[in-house]
Amino acid sequence: MIASFLALAAGLGTPAPPRLNQAPIVLVGGFTVWGREEAFGLKYWGGPGRDVQEDLKALGYDTVTAAPGPFSSNWDRAAEVYAQLRGGRVDYGKAHAERCGHARYGRTYPGLLPSWGGPEVPQVHLVGHSMGGQTIRVLAHLLAEGDAQERAQTPPEDLSPLFQGGHDWVLSLTSLATPHDGTTLTRKREAIAQGARRVLALASGVGRPSNVYDLKLDAWGLQRRQGEAWSGYRNRVMASPLWAGTEDFSAWDLSIEGAAALNLWATLPKGVFAFSWSTAKTRSNGGDIHVPSLRMNLLWHNGARFMGRPQPGHPVDPSWFRNDGVVNTRSMAGPYPETIRPFDGAPLPGVWNHMGILEGWDHSEILGMGPEHGDETLPFYRDLAAFLGGLAGAHP
Repeated sequence: MIASFLALAAGLGTPAPPRLNQAPIVLVGGFTVWGREEAFGLKYWGGPGRDVQEDLKALGYDTVTAAPGPFSSNWDRAAEVYAQLRGGRVDYGKAHAERCGHARYGRTYPGLLPSWGGPEVPQVHLVGHSMGGQTIRVLAHLLAEGDAQERAQTPPEDLSPLFQGGHDWVLSLTSLATPHDGTTLTRKREAIAQGARRVLALASGVGRPSNVYDLKLDAWGLQRRQGEAWSGYRNRVMASPLWAGTEDFSAWDLSIEGAAALNLWATLPKGVFAFSWSTAKTRSNGGDIHVPSLRMNLLWHNGARFMGRPQPGHPVDPSWFRNDGVVNTRSMAGPYPETIRPFDGAPLPGVWNHMGILEGWDHSEILGMGPEHGDETLPFYRDLAAFLGGLAGAHP
């Protein structure tokens, strides 16, 4: 299985292409993502004992990791990734902030790639896991097209380059287990909130949780108050109306309805290469119903069962039942109604090249966290980096 998997990762068994670009690789995590200095050093990209970023850097691929708000909307996360890469203060947009009712500005970052968009680093490869795949789509779209409302309501001298449009700064997008069309797991009562509670509960069990997990909800006024106990802060966050009261939040963007709304405007720029990888770790019970496969991460079992069967009040085609414990497999190939094509060895820009389904991989195993496939994690990303390095772009 490993050999066939790596052959597919390298491009349907063909030799790795020659290096045609030096564009940096940017890793963007999904819902509940944590930064490189959080979680006691456990890397989101790599898992126990592995570090995808540093492994790729050692092989000559300039690689950085962006960690936007773990529970924030894709618009807000895109603005945060932009600031983390180029440096400066996060600008969520004047029109957006006023419409959604939160602060316009966020934190200030030194910049992981301050030369991005200039002659030294004209383009990057954006790689997103889960919700991170939605986030990088929004970022690429805003750079290319900007936003008409922001341009209309913001004086030109006060407008962030993110909303101006005309920036061909992205060479490729790669999505891994991304809910492009949403996940039916959001229909499970409090599913998203429960996932957040689990993460926050883990953080609350340590002495200095604020150094272990950063919620990055400053724009919503949900900073931890001076002297506030972590348990009180956690409860205040979870009691916030954000979880059900706004469309500018992760719970909406991850839903079937929210993803459909996102797909209407966050379109793929014509010159950008886009690649998608799907994961699946459920099995049929002999009919349409899907249940967790053996050795799926126990954290995902309940979700896998819920997504693998009909849901009262929410009619869904049985093609949605196959999943990886968090996201329906059929949602991962690309966003409807954009063009999605099975990858045939020849990358095409402006469409979604579906690289295939990683059978027997659950939602976190593609990151290196789970019961199986740990030894295949770094080789997968090495092959992915070689593949992306073989794309012809503006950064020779």
